[in-house]
Amino acid sequence: MKYKIKQETKPTLTTFGKYKAVAVHGGTVDTRQIIDEVCENNPISEGAVIAVMMRLSEVVRRHLRRGDKVRLDDWGLMKLEIESDKVDRPEDFRARKHIRGVRLHFLPESSKGKPELYQDMAFERERTV
Repeated sequence: MKYKIKQETKPTLTTFGKYKAVAVHGGTVDTRQIIDEVCENNPISEGAVIAVMMRLSEVVRRHLRRGDKVRLDDWGLMKLEIESDKVDRPEDFRARKHIRGVRLHFLPESSKGKPELYQDMAFERERTV
């Protein structure tokens, strides 16, 4: 995985001005590429893969919106988390005013606390021109 070094720019953080590694994403793999790769050297039809992917997406989305956590074997756990402003008293909290957004958290499948997704990952600093 490629990374670059970036300075923290948020003055409110205790790490303001310090440097950190951030991932460099080379590209985006789209649905078409996933379908092609799943069908490659496999007797599963393209239509079957598309149908399963669409249905899986619908089911996972429905459960996440309901507040369920979704665990998929060999993938990991997905859940939605709310980001909100803080208030001094519970009775002051207003959802429309204080909830800023929702984020999807993905926790990769792990064995003994070590996610397989990260094992043997090599890191390479991006060369800047």
